[in-house]
Amino acid sequence: MGLKEINDRIAKAVAEAGRVPGSVKLLAVSKVQPLERVEAVLEQGHRVFGENRVQEAAGKWPDFQKRFPDAQVHLIGPLQTNKARQAMELVQAIHALDRPKLAQTLARLAQDLGQCPDLFIQVNTGEEQQKAGILPADADEFVAQCRALDLPVVGLMCLPPVEETPALHFSLLAKIAARNGLTGLSMGMSGDFEQAIAFGATHIRVGSAIFGERVKPA
Repeated sequence: MGLKEINDRIAKAVAEAGRVPGSVKLLAVSKVQPLERVEAVLEQGHRVFGENRVQEAAGKWPDFQKRFPDAQVHLIGPLQTNKARQAMELVQAIHALDRPKLAQTLARLAQDLGQCPDLFIQVNTGEEQQKAGILPADADEFVAQCRALDLPVVGLMCLPPVEETPALHFSLLAKIAARNGLTGLSMGMSGDFEQAIAFGATHIRVGSAIFGERVKPA
C-alpha cells in the first residue's frame, strides 16, 4: 500500500470525524524491518516510528537520528524495568506504562536523568488474563498515582481483543481519558485505525502496509 496511501486514509478519516487536520500521528512500526526500508520511509519525509524492543531500537535509531535529527521513536512494546533507563535515554514516548513497579522505576530514573519521555498508560480494556495493562476499574487510581510521582502521562493506550469489536474498546478508553483530563489516545492499527480516529485516536500504528511484509530472520 505505502506511506502516501495510509496518510491519505488518515486524512479522510480525520475529515469524516470532523477533527482538526494533523491531529493524528502515524507511528510507522519499523520493528523487524530491514534498515533500507526504514531509510526509504525517512527519505519520504516521515518522522515518527514505533519500535517494540529497546534492544532493536538501540541498534537502529542512534545512527538514523544523526542523519535525521527530527526523527522520533516511540516504544510500543512491553518494557522491562531493567531496560527502562536505556529506553528513557533513547525514545521520545513510551506507550506501555502498565504497572506500578514500572511507574516507580520511571519516576526514579526521571529524577536521575532530569528528563522523561511522554508516557501512555496501557489499559487492558478487554480484561484479558494474558495481556498486560491496568484494568479499567483501576485506571483512575493509577493515573493519580503516576501524577503523584510527577510522571508526564499524556494519554492512554489499548490493544482490543482480536475477537471483539474494537469500537467498544476505543469508546471505553476515550471515556477513561476524558474523565482524567488526558488528551492522548494511542489506539488503532492497520485493520481498524479509521474507527479509532472516529473515537478520538491521536496516535495510530501501521507497519507492513507501509514497509511491506516483515522479513523473517534466516
